[in-house]
Amino acid sequence: MATFGTLSDRLTETFRNLRTKGKLTPADVDGTVREIRRALLDADVALAVVKDFTAKVRERALGDEVNKALNPAQQVVQIVNEELIAILGGEQRRLEFAKNPPTVIMLAGLQGSGKTTFAGKLAKQLEGEGHTPLLVAADLQRPSAVNQLQVVAERAGATVFAPEPGNGVGDPIRVSKDGVDYARRHQHDVVIIDTAGRLGVDAELMKQASDIRKATSPDEVLFVIDAMIGQDAVNTAKAFQEGVDFTGVVLSKLDGDARGGAALSVASVTGRPIIFASTGENLEDLEPFHPDRMASRILDLGDILTLIEQAQQAFDEEEAMKMAEKLANEAFTLEDFLDQLQQMKKMGSMKKMLGMLPGMGQMKQQLEDFDEREIDRTEAIIRSMTPGERRNPKILNGSRRMRIAKGSGMTVTDVNQLVQRFEQAAKMMKTVARGGTPNIPGMGPMGKPGASSKRGKKGAKGKGGGSRSGNPAKRAAENAGLATSNTTPTGTGFGLGGQKAPSEADLAEIQKLFGKG
Repeated sequence: MATFGTLSDRLTETFRNLRTKGKLTPADVDGTVREIRRALLDADVALAVVKDFTAKVRERALGDEVNKALNPAQQVVQIVNEELIAILGGEQRRLEFAKNPPTVIMLAGLQGSGKTTFAGKLAKQLEGEGHTPLLVAADLQRPSAVNQLQVVAERAGATVFAPEPGNGVGDPIRVSKDGVDYARRHQHDVVIIDTAGRLGVDAELMKQASDIRKATSPDEVLFVIDAMIGQDAVNTAKAFQEGVDFTGVVLSKLDGDARGGAALSVASVTGRPIIFASTGENLEDLEPFHPDRMASRILDLGDILTLIEQAQQAFDEEEAMKMAEKLANEAFTLEDFLDQLQQMKKMGSMKKMLGMLPGMGQMKQQLEDFDEREIDRTEAIIRSMTPGERRNPKILNGSRRMRIAKGSGMTVTDVNQLVQRFEQAAKMMKTVARGGTPNIPGMGPMGKPGASSKRGKKGAKGKGGGSRSGNPAKRAAENAGLATSNTTPTGTGFGLGGQKAPSEADLAEIQKLFGKG
């Protein structure tokens, strides 16, 4: 997550230095705590939160749980992780719905914090869960605010209650009250009230928000705060808590490149839980906030659970079973590959998904260099093929490849790379689906640890490391195979670009996908 990039880098570097030590002295602990304190302050975390956090980490790090641990460095990382979870709110808190509909959700926050966009995102998410939300346009002060909500609602497929044109015209308190009555009459089970904001906290803003709360008796009052606001986040949150008394927090713009300390401060200072995190401009870019998963992301430990949940939403279980069967029976084709690409695209940004994997913080440049359009190019090549060519790539001769390249706007080399990588990926996945260990070009068999290195040393004794077989034909074939395996692979499993072959971890994940031990 971009907002915590710098903080994550600083903490990861601190723990990397710690792992080189077999036993931790009080001086090591003090040095580590000092670096953590600097990292948090640089990230704009509130001073009071930093003091409390580092004091707890130091106290626990000097205790018996670390001294008696087999791996003290890992134990310290675990302590930091647990304390991070604590200041982020501890446990996840979901929206609370009214026993007698409609459930009224009021949004509050400063102007520009992202309330209107969040209203659309929340409506879309609730629609997907089977609810019938109604958006109420109660921001009648900001120019074009009503029109913006109508546009967002149309994209989300939600109904809008907007009896007043806005732009300074209309009574927001009456509109809010009428909106709840309208929802009750028209069977809307959730009402989302988009209230006005200000450039700064003032008495007029607080009075209006407080009056809307009294008039509508909302079940949830969500305070939407810009994660890039910096140190002022704490003062703003306290002012809204005193003036409106919100029940939960929404962090917006977590995809920005600011330092993000606001996120680590608000829950701790106000005692109110963070319920949602907005991570992009698209209406799908809204996640329930999990303190434990956010702490893992900050410490570069990954967020596999969120990744799995996104995959479960995008992938059809029945289709996945059929695909696994096709792989096992060697019936996996480019048409199937195209279907898989389509489902992957439903999951959203590949960069975001890759960023949820453990250790990806150390591969920031590679993630930045990753071109999301590469999947579109691969898709264009496959779509330029005939159904027969997709089912059987072996019939692709030179003229067919030229036609496909022209049809997709790519080069023949790109087409060749896609076909070559598809064949290698399909072969590897078939092997894994059967519970075997695949032979990856340039890496050798992924079998017993150390086995391939020993074979490599033995082979190196011969002339040029070639085959020593007495059979000339066999020797020639083995030498040809050796030459192929020493070639550095170009491209990725998607067909274009990249230079890295899959790691053992990747293969293990694929194997788990197909339910093999």
